[in-house]
Amino acid sequence: MPFRNLGAAAPDAPSALMIRCRADLRSRKLDLGVSVYRDTLGQTPIFAAVKRAEAELLSSRSSKTYLGSEGDQEFVALLAAEAFSMDRPIAGLQTIGGTGGLRLAGDLLARTAPGRRLWLGAPTWANHLPIFSACGLQVASCANHKLLDALQAAAPGDAVLIQACCHNPTGLDGTAAYWDALVDVVLARGLVVLVDFAYQGLGNGWREDCMALLHLLERVPNLLIAYSCDKNFGLYRERVGALFVVCPKPAEVHSLLGHLIALARVNYSMPPDHGAAVVRCILESPALKQVWRFELEAMRTRIRRLRAALAAYGRVGAVDLSQLDRGTGMFALLPIGPAAIDRLRSEFGVYLGPEGRINIAGLAEDTVHLFVDALDQVQERLAG
Repeated sequence: MPFRNLGAAAPDAPSALMIRCRADLRSRKLDLGVSVYRDTLGQTPIFAAVKRAEAELLSSRSSKTYLGSEGDQEFVALLAAEAFSMDRPIAGLQTIGGTGGLRLAGDLLARTAPGRRLWLGAPTWANHLPIFSACGLQVASCANHKLLDALQAAAPGDAVLIQACCHNPTGLDGTAAYWDALVDVVLARGLVVLVDFAYQGLGNGWREDCMALLHLLERVPNLLIAYSCDKNFGLYRERVGALFVVCPKPAEVHSLLGHLIALARVNYSMPPDHGAAVVRCILESPALKQVWRFELEAMRTRIRRLRAALAAYGRVGAVDLSQLDRGTGMFALLPIGPAAIDRLRSEFGVYLGPEGRINIAGLAEDTVHLFVDALDQVQERLAG
């Protein structure tokens, strides 16, 4: 057996949780683990704007030929203009979701400076560490509230990862003062910033969710921005994203984009067309864009209502739900241990992510009380 030395692969916890939830036949189960938006019926709907765009594409497309490793460049340009219009030299390529953009960014960082460290705060999205470790980067992790202090030990050319909005898993974003302080450290230490921008429009609003990135774009010379359209266009299974390069000079941007295209070529050759074409079709049509933005805003306000409904319960056992109203986006991190997480799942059919992460958008207005009651009962039983 030529592969006997590999041993067993470590299981992916989120995927395993999703499989267990699907196999659970209880009618009142609550899936708060998988990272997708759900409506009041528990479905992940297809946007009306997406369906209309797909219908237009079906009638107008005349070819299924290759895109090229850089993907749909019109999609990339329209997305950049819509998401964070700016006057600095910028270029980008289409990627396989935001995850594909992060992987290409990690590969680029490792290629341009072997031994470079990537700094990030914890807790963070579960896939960040595996992605960047697989790129060959040295990952330096510390508690989120200690990141600014930890960066004082960063070497020039090191990179720091930030989430632009709707932090996964905590739901707690930095203030304007925090981002100003981060920029000061980045400039003083000569760092590259990698921005994970996955939830624009689901937090405080479309432009408001860009606050952190705009702080960076105003002052930081070198940025990489991995953008996901999976959430704010509801295109999860289409895997739609882009990676943008921002540098002081157009020649530097062009050079780095060439390296990224080469990395994409040997990684996955070229991205799929359909999802990016849908986004492009929406963004180039004022009518479709208006419909999409209305739908996105409805999602955002529903998430805000759910946060407020949870927060209204105040303290439930040892868990203070009132703090959820201060967060943004789909996720929050509850201070409960593995025993409580296991009993919520086994006794009540409530599925949470690792370390107590909940997807608030997995709730409905009429199931909030079920979750709170289960949380209360589990804590009472463990305390007794």
